[in-house]
Amino acid sequence: METIQRKSLVQEVYGILRDKIQAGVYGPGQKLPTEPALMQQFGVGRSTIREAVKLLVNSGYVSVQQGIGTSVISTSGNEALDTTIEKANFTDLLEVRQLLEVRIAEKAALHRTNKDIARINQQLKERLAYAQSGQIKKCIEADIAFHVAIADSCGNTFLAELYKVTSEHISKFFMKQYKDTTAFIKTQLLHQDLLQQIKDRNARNALKVVNKIIGNI
Repeated sequence: METIQRKSLVQEVYGILRDKIQAGVYGPGQKLPTEPALMQQFGVGRSTIREAVKLLVNSGYVSVQQGIGTSVISTSGNEALDTTIEKANFTDLLEVRQLLEVRIAEKAALHRTNKDIARINQQLKERLAYAQSGQIKKCIEADIAFHVAIADSCGNTFLAELYKVTSEHISKFFMKQYKDTTAFIKTQLLHQDLLQQIKDRNARNALKVVNKIIGNI
């Protein structure tokens, strides 16, 4: 069984699988072990494996096809884009974040489903809970998950995947920038308003709220 640090099961499983793909243990065209096999290998639950695989998909390493399994498509993933974003200064990253989140919010208001709203709402509740309990790392993760859930509801898979790559770097910046959850508590109402505008299918107001959020956090 692989040894995993408990601080982030999903990230640890993702990191180990990514390293194996990069090392050629699983090459292009090869399939990863099945979910049950990975669960046994890492000693974690099904949800952890699925989230780790999602990260591999978002990073450009694998593709998932129903009835076929998870296949490796690249041993380098989105490294070129990741490296470019990593080298970008915060002003550039903020500009990209604003462009993406504004467009995503508009489209989410037009394309979201009731299932999407439920998922976004759940992430918003977790964001508040972690903010109120002062758990900054968990709060940031929930904040990013909230915006990723909105991206997944926008009806444009490429736009959503691009945001997910960018969000990993936004998360790193937040970890450096914020030492407590004060800013996240102060902007909770804005995030609730954003959810409401998306729920009401009001694209114009969703855009306005996103700009307010970016101006505050």
